[in-house]
Amino acid sequence: MTGNDTITDDATDVPRDRRTHVRERYAEVASAADDCCDASTTDADCCDDSAADDDTETECCAPSETETGCCDASNGEFELEDDPSRALSLGYEPDDLETAPEESNLGLGCGNPVSISNLEAGETVLDLGSGGGFDCFLAAREVGSGGRVIGVDMTPEMLERARENASDSELENVEFRLGEIEHLPVADATVDTIVSNCVVNLSPDKVQVFAEVYRALRPGGTLAISDLVATEPLPREIRENPDAVDACVGGAATVDELETLLDDAGFVDGSITLEGEWTADLPVASARIEARKPV
Repeated sequence: MTGNDTITDDATDVPRDRRTHVRERYAEVASAADDCCDASTTDADCCDDSAADDDTETECCAPSETETGCCDASNGEFELEDDPSRALSLGYEPDDLETAPEESNLGLGCGNPVSISNLEAGETVLDLGSGGGFDCFLAAREVGSGGRVIGVDMTPEMLERARENASDSELENVEFRLGEIEHLPVADATVDTIVSNCVVNLSPDKVQVFAEVYRALRPGGTLAISDLVATEPLPREIRENPDAVDACVGGAATVDELETLLDDAGFVDGSITLEGEWTADLPVASARIEARKPV
C-alpha cells in the first residue's frame, strides 16, 4: 500500500468518525437534560469544581454561571451550552417558550429559523436535526392543523425525547423520524419549507446535505436556516478538534463556501445574513441562510 493510499483510507474514515462522535455527544445531552439543573437555578453545586470533571454536569450551568465561562465555547473548552433560557436572546418570544412543550427546548440553537421562514397555513415543513422538537412545535403552530411538520434527527435519544414531547402536546401534525440530514427519510419534492437550527455545520458532507435538501423540496420551496458560519477560514487545529465540531464551531463553513454549496445544488435567490459574533476567540458568527428551489 502506498503512502497516498493510506491517506485516502484515513480520510474516508473522518466523516464516519466525526458523525459518530457528534451522535454520541448529543445523545449525552438528550439523556442528561432531565438531570440538569433548572435554567433558573443559582445553586453553586451546579457548576462547582468537582462537577467540572463530569461532562454531564458541565452542561447544567445556571445562566449566571454560563456568563462566567463554565459552558462558554469561547473559553477554549468548547462545551455545549444547553441553557434553555438562551432562546430569548436568539430571537424567540416568551410565548414560544410557553406554547411549546417545556422539555423540547434544549437551548442548543443559534437563531430562530421559524421566524425567518414565513410559514403559511397548510404547508409541509421539514426540520433538519430536530433535537427535542422545539422548532417543530413552533412550526406546527404556524402551519395549523392542515399542515404537517417532520423532524429528522440521527440521535435515537433525541428522537425518543422529541416523541415524548409530542405525546405531551396537543399537536397532531408533528412527527419525528430517525435519519441523517445527508440521507433524509422523505420522498422527492414533498416539502414546502426546510428549516434547521445550528445543525448543518455539524455535517462532514455539506455537499450531500444541500443536495438532499434540494431533492426534498417542491419546486418553489424554500430553505430557512439558522447556523454558524466562519467569517474567515478556521485553523486546522479547530476544524479537526472533535470538541470544537460538537460545539458547532469547528465545522462552520465560510460564507463563500456556503454560497457555492447553494449555487451548486441548484438553489436561487440565496442569501447569507450575518447576525452577530458568536465567540470572542474565533472568526465565527451566527447567520441566516435562505434560498429557494426554482419552479
